[in-house]
Amino acid sequence: MNILHIKYAVEVAKVGSLNKAAEKLLTAAPNVSRAIKDLEADIGITIFERTAKGMELTPDGEEFISYAKGILNQIEEVEAFYKSGSAKKQKFSISVPRACYISEAFAQFSKSLTKDSAEIFYKETNSQRTIRNILENGYKLGIIRYAENYDKYFKAMLEEKGLCYELVTEFTYSLIMGEQNPLAKKDTITFNDLTDFIEIAHADPYVPSMPLSKVVKEELPDNINRRIFIFERASQFDLLSNNPETFMWVSPAPEKILNRFSLVQKKCVDNKKIYKDVLIYKNGYKLSSLDRQFITELCNSKRKYL
Repeated sequence: MNILHIKYAVEVAKVGSLNKAAEKLLTAAPNVSRAIKDLEADIGITIFERTAKGMELTPDGEEFISYAKGILNQIEEVEAFYKSGSAKKQKFSISVPRACYISEAFAQFSKSLTKDSAEIFYKETNSQRTIRNILENGYKLGIIRYAENYDKYFKAMLEEKGLCYELVTEFTYSLIMGEQNPLAKKDTITFNDLTDFIEIAHADPYVPSMPLSKVVKEELPDNINRRIFIFERASQFDLLSNNPETFMWVSPAPEKILNRFSLVQKKCVDNKKIYKDVLIYKNGYKLSSLDRQFITELCNSKRKYL
């Protein structure tokens, strides 16, 4: 279907005459007539009845012209959008795990925004929702986190869903707790030392192709009798700083965050598990300048804090 032919048909329907439409469109009447015939042949319906009174819409033609007006209106909106400069709006979206080094990178990235209008989305969530955000909810970038021993499960799933993946970093979890927590004064911390304390945890473990019960058992072992599940990171920090019985496993946190919430960071000598943070995006997606700027800040933050 030719957009110009659609425009001609809408004008003929408006004025009811080939000659009058041609005058409005600054073209010859035979050109308009030929365009209408080509359009009718393309879509397989009769749009106009040629009568002594002029061009009258058929029932099919009335329906078609209704759709045609909507198409032309959308084209006008697109033209107005780009001609007005609105297309220069800065757009960026990423879904990430809860991690201080990533939020620090995002804070530094935000300083690179120009004065142009902007729509920026930063979502902290688990790996399953991050993947869904990219596949279904319009997010362009994601960072997923998983234990190294789950690597084959995640890579197989990412390839199946048509997602590119690049390793950001590998690390072992550290422990953080409030300054008044007895663990903060210990030189060496073992798994057994944690038994009588309260773990602050996320209630969202996930590994593709594995039963949730098995993932929970591996990620939330039963040597801890008390857990508080909190989704939001700032609330976790508030609780850690106010309740000396609590602790949390985290990717290494910067000193300024620890100082802000009066927290102490420690290593656990028994903890050997390695975790991976992996950048993901759809196959064929071309990274924007804002995407590349964020990735630069992410690499800087990783080198600084991990």
